[in-house]
Amino acid sequence: MKNIMFIAPPAAGKGTQAELVVKKYKVPHISTGDILREISKEDSELGQYVFETLASGKLVKDEITYQLIEERLARDDCKNGYIIDGFPRNIEQAIEYDKILKKLGYDIGNVILINIDEKTLEKRITGRRICENCKAIYNINDPASAPKEEAICDSCGGKLYQRNDDNLESFQTRYQMYKEKTEPIIDHYRQMNVITEVDGNDSIENVFKKIDAIISE
Repeated sequence: MKNIMFIAPPAAGKGTQAELVVKKYKVPHISTGDILREISKEDSELGQYVFETLASGKLVKDEITYQLIEERLARDDCKNGYIIDGFPRNIEQAIEYDKILKKLGYDIGNVILINIDEKTLEKRITGRRICENCKAIYNINDPASAPKEEAICDSCGGKLYQRNDDNLESFQTRYQMYKEKTEPIIDHYRQMNVITEVDGNDSIENVFKKIDAIISE
């Protein structure tokens, strides 16, 4: 199987689709966030630096992120394909990622762009509600995934809450940042003819069918 990179705006379902791919193809899901959290637990100078940087809410230096990603991708479980998540976040990182792959002898693989209109994303984020107990996720703006009783979980009867960043202002900021930072990455991979676009407005099942068809080609 080829390596996979998903590009998608916030709330487009990238994480859900990655989980479905991992479940079917049994490939590692490489998350930069997970790598950094793992390193931050180590009793080392690097571990201490990453721990303090994450705790302060700042970003880890790109040079260190590149080093950690290269070390993770060099492991045996990535030899037959993987999903990269949370990286690259800008064009500079995309160029560096290409260099890392060349150094390791890997192809870029499939870059899958999940397209979805802004209004749909807005409804998904502002309507999202999460159960305090079982973490089940609902959406009050979508009849198909809305709870039967307002603010009460169908599964366990727990109280539903809205995350602090699931509001219109936060979404607009995140979406604008996505447009500014990610569009140059999309153009970069379009020029390399490795990007495939998928309509993310469809159901989770249908979006996965399209992604699966791309992967299995």
